[in-house]
Amino acid sequence: MTQAPLLTDRPALMRNRARALSLPEPALFLQETAIDEVKERLESVNRTFTDAAVITGYPELWQAELRGILPNLRMVPDDDALNLAPQSLDLVVHAMALHWANDPVGQLVQARRVLRPDGLLLALFFGGQTLQELRAVLAEAEAEVTGGLSPRVLPMGEIRDLGALLQRAGLALPVADSFTQTVRYRSALHLMRDLRAMGEGNALAQRLRRPTRRKVLLRAAELYQQSYQAEDGRIPATFEILCLTGWAEHEGQQKPLRPGSAQQRLADALNTAEMPLRKGSQPG
Repeated sequence: MTQAPLLTDRPALMRNRARALSLPEPALFLQETAIDEVKERLESVNRTFTDAAVITGYPELWQAELRGILPNLRMVPDDDALNLAPQSLDLVVHAMALHWANDPVGQLVQARRVLRPDGLLLALFFGGQTLQELRAVLAEAEAEVTGGLSPRVLPMGEIRDLGALLQRAGLALPVADSFTQTVRYRSALHLMRDLRAMGEGNALAQRLRRPTRRKVLLRAAELYQQSYQAEDGRIPATFEILCLTGWAEHEGQQKPLRPGSAQQRLADALNTAEMPLRKGSQPG
């Protein structure tokens, strides 16, 4: 059987992250946003977690922020094979790395296997609306200047598909939601510089192995200003963060009722009269 080509060049991704962390001021504000989101979601769960792991490319940051609320906290790199023992944890946080996974479903399956019954998985990662403005102008500029397109965009997930992704991974009570954060920049070139400082530069396995032509970048910056510039002269950059929640199955969990098992009519619950459809009529 032919193996599917790898999505991510892992050595390049690791270099990008190391380069970001070597800067005097790395741009990790979206990691910090994700950390705040995880804290808020854990506070809303009526559970005490005793053994937890965070799957992340930025272990020092996540360790410093979560060690005070999670005992026995482990940091685990987002390798293709996760270094975790089966049923060893009651909480796994997949932290802003799943969009770089060669096999996202496989990552979720591995996370489910390391959870004890009724253990919780939280996964946060970039979604399909992320950098929609930059992607559009780069594609237009590259097509205009070079007559073609090079691989530079991750196939990020869409929220409508993610509940099924959790179910495929064997997780119960799946929930998928998202939020967006809009950041304003002086220009597209400042945005691109910030992406490098985030460690989110192009690490696609099929990317071009030479720098993007300066003429393409300048034309993309020009198109960005023309299409998206606000009254203050700045341009918006959209970042969508998807949030997945799922539980390892346990016999004590709530389960949906079987169809037809209701004990009360909806009309009674709404205190209204039930109006049967006339033969041959169709719902409006």
